[in-house]
Amino acid sequence: MKASRRRPLRPQRPEPADAAQAWLDAFVEYCAGECHLAENTVAAYRRDLVRFLEWLDGRNIPRLTIQDLADYPAWLNRRKLAPASVGRALVSVKVFFRYLQLEGALVDNLAELLGSQKLWERVPKVLSPEQIDQLLVSPTRRDAYWRRDRAMLELLYATGCRASELSNLKLADLHMAESYCVCRGKGDKERIVMLGPAAVRAVEAYLEHERPALAARQKSGPPWVLLSYRGRRMRRERVWELLKRYARRIGAPADVSPHTLRHSFATHMLAGGADLRQVQEMLGHASIATTQIYTHVDMTRLKAVHRQFHPRA
Repeated sequence: MKASRRRPLRPQRPEPADAAQAWLDAFVEYCAGECHLAENTVAAYRRDLVRFLEWLDGRNIPRLTIQDLADYPAWLNRRKLAPASVGRALVSVKVFFRYLQLEGALVDNLAELLGSQKLWERVPKVLSPEQIDQLLVSPTRRDAYWRRDRAMLELLYATGCRASELSNLKLADLHMAESYCVCRGKGDKERIVMLGPAAVRAVEAYLEHERPALAARQKSGPPWVLLSYRGRRMRRERVWELLKRYARRIGAPADVSPHTLRHSFATHMLAGGADLRQVQEMLGHASIATTQIYTHVDMTRLKAVHRQFHPRA
């Protein structure tokens, strides 16, 4: 996180518990106003740090020792948090402590000494190409807005977009003649993602046959691609709900989510021979280390094939 010339006001020496809350509020303001982080990222930081303040229980942050902080991951595990959630919570604390260093509230950042959870050891779940084919055609004419829902599913898999990116996709971002769209990811960074012929056909069918009636329910023409039945922007939560409905319909695992399609997109691209750097760019990952998780997924598949067919496996 880079230093900024203009910073939020610093807390005025309140009691430890109040000071921690004041620093948290200032940090959230800094992330949103100065660093221009995405709304979902700021909300995640806030949730993680509210939990950290619960663990803190009024203790003074500058007086914490590394022995104190070492109890925090164990405290999170006792609350049955998933490994990914524990890892994210530790990252949030590290970033928060860097901010406190920047503001002069801390001299040493002991949180940096905490070991991070190796999230890449947890291989993401993906759907097979056959399951993807079934999912993409699962919305049928018996569903109220089946063309919209097919367009939604096609866009998720064709682009590898996050649910929030798809929710905020606007008509101006679509370039159907050139078969691509512009996505805005974390930190409002733009990237171009390609659309295959099937995705183009699904989106065009929705734009022609269903979206006009949905858009007419609002006085001013809504700019977003995917609309709710009231003609408003489809929320990312609704994207989750619809995907899970159609996943159940084809008998897919109950924990399927929009990120499952993102994982499937990346895994299938790499399995088909795509370069890791190219997949990194399409996913909008800042670091290629994040993208490398999908090479582990493919390695798992190769090991299974090797065990099944090699005479000495």
